[in-house]
Amino acid sequence: MADCLFCNIAAGKIPSNKLYEDDTLLAFYDIDPQAPVHFLVIPKTHIDSAAALTEADAPLLGHVFAVIAKLCAELGCDGGYRVVTNVGEDGGQSVKHLHFHVLAKRSLAWPPG
Repeated sequence: MADCLFCNIAAGKIPSNKLYEDDTLLAFYDIDPQAPVHFLVIPKTHIDSAAALTEADAPLLGHVFAVIAKLCAELGCDGGYRVVTNVGEDGGQSVKHLHFHVLAKRSLAWPPG
């Protein structure tokens, strides 16, 4: 999508502080971190949100979570971490491209605000 922020980041048209990249995913640090470790993982293919996922996306989601586990191990997130995806306006989604926030290295209260 030409006007999608994350599609443009994935295409290299907008710079990011990359943490990981392969043919299907990009992980980069959040520009407004809410924890000492806060990065995003996005598929390079445009998917509006988790609400648009189907059974056919299962391999992609497995890869997302395997990459998150690998990165968190490399970053020393031994105390745990939180993975969040927001869906729709009421869910707090501000960029209409599926993305996963990964937050770590601080205590994360429940329920979230």
